[in-house]
Amino acid sequence: MLKKLFGVSLFTILLSGCSIVGVVDHHQQRTVANAGFERQQLALKDGGELHYWQGGDTAAPAILLLHGFGGTGMTSWYEMMRDLSHDYHVIVPDLLWFGESFSNAPATISSETLAIQQLIKHLALQKVNVVGISFGGFVSFDLMINEPKVDKAIILASPGLFFSDDDLQAMTQRFGANQPQEVFVPKDGEQVRWLLENTFVSYPWMPGFVDQQVYEYYFADFLSQKESLINTLPAYRDQLNPQQFKDSMPPTLLIWGENDKVFPIDNGRRFAEFLNAPIVVIPNGAHGLSNDFPEQITQEIRAFIQ
Repeated sequence: MLKKLFGVSLFTILLSGCSIVGVVDHHQQRTVANAGFERQQLALKDGGELHYWQGGDTAAPAILLLHGFGGTGMTSWYEMMRDLSHDYHVIVPDLLWFGESFSNAPATISSETLAIQQLIKHLALQKVNVVGISFGGFVSFDLMINEPKVDKAIILASPGLFFSDDDLQAMTQRFGANQPQEVFVPKDGEQVRWLLENTFVSYPWMPGFVDQQVYEYYFADFLSQKESLINTLPAYRDQLNPQQFKDSMPPTLLIWGENDKVFPIDNGRRFAEFLNAPIVVIPNGAHGLSNDFPEQITQEIRAFIQ
């Protein structure tokens, strides 16, 4: 998510007394704005706002990029947004209760889906290609079931239906936690460090105060809602009837990291078999694929959509 945090001079930032994380975020926002992206917001029916970036040619095929748990759309997709905008209409929302997006609706996958459907309607999209990573992959899968305007879908490191309670418990144990929400909803900088070190191939060392800034900037808000998003995933899974939608899924591509500690590759292979979909396995890849392998992921997106 923030692997390139020190792309801006640490020494200069320290002298200025500013938040390093805030400076990097503002730099990234200026960069995509200079590339033609505009930051916009949508008032939601249930109350609240969905914030999103939009760029590229609005007459070109639309791509909706849905980020993972923690951070924002920018932190998951910054490395790819400008490249894709040369050929596509690129839409990058902050999911509800991340960044500045929020809602008065219950904090569930269904509420995330309804917000994205409002965005699709607001933008008058006739067709949209959906790309989701990790938690954004769950939202993408729900859109595949419930939104007929989804043309194609690309899901990164997100198993749809194919994660059991035992899988969640095993993942929790791999991270040294007691409950899944303890993994994904850190309470301080030290817990953020542990999460990100186990999410990316090689997360860089940073001083402890920077880890704390990452927590405060990207994780500290809407903690109860974020915990609810994690805790309600098994109930969401259990209420789905695959026979009702299996044969109506849009064409889908799965992309997985060989060494994913969150959802191991076996989850991806089972999901691919269910969807009758191809799966691209990235050697030595971990969970944070869009940050670790942006050029390769961009190439896979282009090849599949074209």
